[in-house]
Amino acid sequence: MMILQEPLQQKVEQYIDGYKQLKSALKWKVSDKTLMMVASIYVVNNKALNISHFTELSEYIKSQVGLLSTLRGYQRFTIAAMLDVRFENPKEKFQEFIDLYEKLIQGGFKRDSFSYIAAMILLTNDPDESDHCESIERALAIYKGMKAQHFFLTSTVDYPLAVLLAKVDTDKQKLLDLTETYYNELSKNGFRKGNDLQFLSHILSLQYEEKPNVLIERSLNILDRFKQSRRRLKTMHYPEVGLLALLEDGIQEIDFVLKLEDQLNKEKSFRWHKDMNFIMAVNFLMTDKMKESMILETGIFTTFEALMQAQQAAMIAAVTSVSVASSNSNTN
Repeated sequence: MMILQEPLQQKVEQYIDGYKQLKSALKWKVSDKTLMMVASIYVVNNKALNISHFTELSEYIKSQVGLLSTLRGYQRFTIAAMLDVRFENPKEKFQEFIDLYEKLIQGGFKRDSFSYIAAMILLTNDPDESDHCESIERALAIYKGMKAQHFFLTSTVDYPLAVLLAKVDTDKQKLLDLTETYYNELSKNGFRKGNDLQFLSHILSLQYEEKPNVLIERSLNILDRFKQSRRRLKTMHYPEVGLLALLEDGIQEIDFVLKLEDQLNKEKSFRWHKDMNFIMAVNFLMTDKMKESMILETGIFTTFEALMQAQQAAMIAAVTSVSVASSNSNTN
């Protein structure tokens, strides 16, 4: 039986402990999936959860926004976690974050929960002295390009990806052409068309300097390897294929992913959330690989923080769709 490496085992234990602390502190206020996501944000950023500090910050956020803001609901917890893991002064940064959100709205983005995530990505990836105007303009142009290519697939869920792609140093049309190449080639070879495949094509495009045929071959091999392991992936897990494909030896890490997933599935608190458990398993593996010199030498390391934010955006999208559906059913 494969034994997890100690750093990975420590991540799993930190995650379980963080989840239990959050569950105890927040109880009925928020869904299990949101608690899992918050706990994972601390794990993938290698930061310990201080539960009293976190709850104080999340309540501060609630007190600073209007009655109709999504930040009064569950999203304040994920935003609080993102601020807490990235900044020494999260309350001060929150005000900057809100100002940046308003700039996105003024720049043409809709008032939406995913605009908040886009603002967080800009806040953590643009230089401190930036006015963000150029990034916002380029991100909106890329989003409109996505919409032109896939009108019915593209929605506000894709705002965070547009912001990430706006950071890639190449011509906008070349970048959009590249995302379309990935989408078309993968759809011809076993990947199902849809927003999840579009998300995967965007993740691969972030590594713009890599040859497309290399990342396409890796993605196909990884999908096939999961099938051989009797683990058929849902389309919602395509982003995880993208993350693994960015590793030269991603296919060799699949056994560790499956072992991690199995351990989480057996945990009493998570046994009903197997789709999320797979996402967490890949995320924990990726953060462990980030520390290795191999990653530093390949130059992928510089894009990993952005990739993790893209992955968190995908998880938030999944939680949002569940929360909205639940809310609608409760009001009908």
